Amino acid sequence: MMGLLDQYDTTKRVQLLVFVAFLQCAAGFYLPGSFPHKYMVGDQLSVKVNSLTSIETEIPYGYYSLPFCKPKEGVKDSAENLGELLMGDRIENSPYRFKMRVNETDVFLCQSAPLSGDEFKILTERIDEMYQVNINLDNLPAIRYMTKDGYFLRWTGYPVGTRVQGDYYVFNHLKFTVLIHKYEKNNVAGVIGTGDGAELITTNDQNLTTDSPGYMVVGFEVVPCSVQHDSKLLKNLTTYSKYPSPIKCEPDKVSMPVKEAQPLTFSYEVSFVESDIRWPSRWDAYLKMEGARVHWFSILNSLMVIAFLAGIVLVIFLRTIRRDLARYEELDKEAQAQLNEELSGWKLVVGDVFRAPDNAEFLCVVVADGCRILGMAVVTIFFAAMGFMSPASRGALLTGMLLFYMFLGIVAGYVAVWLLKTFKSGELSGWFSVSWRVACFFPGIAFLILTILNFLLWGSHSTGAIPISTFAVLLLLWFCISVPLTLAGGFIGTKSPRLEYPVRTNQIAREIPPQRFPSWLLAFGAGTLPFGTLFIELFFIMSSIWLGRVYYVFGFLLIVFFLLVVVCAEVSLVLTYMNLCVEDWRWWWKSFFASGSVAVYIFLYSVNYLVFDLKNLSGPVSAILYLGYSLLMAIAVMLATGAIGFLSSFLFVHRLFSSVKID
Repeated sequence: MMGLLDQYDTTKRVQLLVFVAFLQCAAGFYLPGSFPHKYMVGDQLSVKVNSLTSIETEIPYGYYSLPFCKPKEGVKDSAENLGELLMGDRIENSPYRFKMRVNETDVFLCQSAPLSGDEFKILTERIDEMYQVNINLDNLPAIRYMTKDGYFLRWTGYPVGTRVQGDYYVFNHLKFTVLIHKYEKNNVAGVIGTGDGAELITTNDQNLTTDSPGYMVVGFEVVPCSVQHDSKLLKNLTTYSKYPSPIKCEPDKVSMPVKEAQPLTFSYEVSFVESDIRWPSRWDAYLKMEGARVHWFSILNSLMVIAFLAGIVLVIFLRTIRRDLARYEELDKEAQAQLNEELSGWKLVVGDVFRAPDNAEFLCVVVADGCRILGMAVVTIFFAAMGFMSPASRGALLTGMLLFYMFLGIVAGYVAVWLLKTFKSGELSGWFSVSWRVACFFPGIAFLILTILNFLLWGSHSTGAIPISTFAVLLLLWFCISVPLTLAGGFIGTKSPRLEYPVRTNQIAREIPPQRFPSWLLAFGAGTLPFGTLFIELFFIMSSIWLGRVYYVFGFLLIVFFLLVVVCAEVSLVLTYMNLCVEDWRWWWKSFFASGSVAVYIFLYSVNYLVFDLKNLSGPVSAILYLGYSLLMAIAVMLATGAIGFLSSFLFVHRLFSSVKID
């Protein structure tokens, strides 16, 4: 773990140096959450709020959908990227105001209007559904520590309220602790940026030239309390006034009941504590997930076992191929009559092995889209492992995935047309149609699923619903960038040479003998080995998505991903060779589904995760959302792994029949 954190620090410094070098050459840009902000004593710190979230519904709602205090200047949205909007994040300003190194206690915030019937109903529903309030300071989410059943737990955010013996209580007093560290100028090389990316601060900032001590925010903790305020003492108070009597924050006790036609009173206190935590390490508290030790050892064990099995399969497979090639080469030297009597297995399908598959154009489409998704995954995971998509940069991971997928359209178009030319022996008819279908196939499926799920979120008035403007942006990116790039890739594919077959195809197809076992059943079962490669990592990814945990081990994910590619290729090769040995020349689609069938197991695992790990998930809308996103993920995995299996088998079959003398 310490090695990981040191690597994390080093990565941050490298990013900072690269940014500084770039800034010296051009005006540059600011990456949210990547650089420290120096605050002088007395400088104002702004707390921002995010959407209310719950692991029981997975439907986010706006912070101000509940009767919380609003800032005097009005509610304003912070700058958001495309990834944040798609994830349901809604960053807004809040009424909480801190001053650097100025401790404050008993700060009165506001008193709401008497709760109407609808407000009371919504508030109690949010408490029943265990909604959490998410607030940020300098891009750090508020973290809450607690001890339960002897275990030390950490959570981001705090609950809206709680229910005790049938009565509802709201947490209306917050005790904030801000951890600060003295500003170290040599660590930032003169470049400072705000935590939420509102502006870029260069070396002209006065804060950088003064000799006064400055501080950086390195931690943000919160303790929620339920406090009953005296209504008589509230008459002459205004926002940020000091409450006349001391407020006792006792987390184990509740005393602010939620009642219809009664107002809610909110207050807070804040204290600043100097910490030894350095700015590059301030995310360490969020990365220390429960079960981290089990995570590392389980991943390592899985990698070793799967690599060992894959090595055995590869060795046996290569030895079998070599033995067959040697035997057939010896038979070629004998008389023709004896050769015809002795030949069996894969050499008998030499005249049919390269016969064009059924639905050849659709096969080109799914393989090309799979290559596109595969390339997107490789590039995204690589940049994430290098630290360019850290948890501090909200939405960066999803935004990067969309951009990489969009620009890799040129690769998808090229692969589709290249395969089509190969299937049609160099004929170019239909290349535009195939390129167009590649540009619309998977994006169309994703758009359809997202639209259906979005209608459910709109009906629930959730912030997770994608705004109409964002839908328009996605359509523009799709048809104005992705589609033209895919068509351009297809056009380039028409100019590239096709793969020449080493043997001729007979005019009449060879009859396939009866099979002892259905080949499609073997293809379905072949997906178990690739699934065994990734199911442990899949658990942590699912926990990150649906349980709000921070996923950060992208280095291990990159290793697991490359191991998955190797296993998918080997499984598909073995199954293709088995089909050819029993004189089944229809290997094209089977090679695709041999490795692509891992998606079926992933979806079944998602259902299992829903039943046993998300058993508290309430409501049909939440279940439909979960299954919809899981289905989209499974389809993407099927296309990517299927493309690996098909291309591996295609190149293997071509190499195999190129290595044998054919009369």
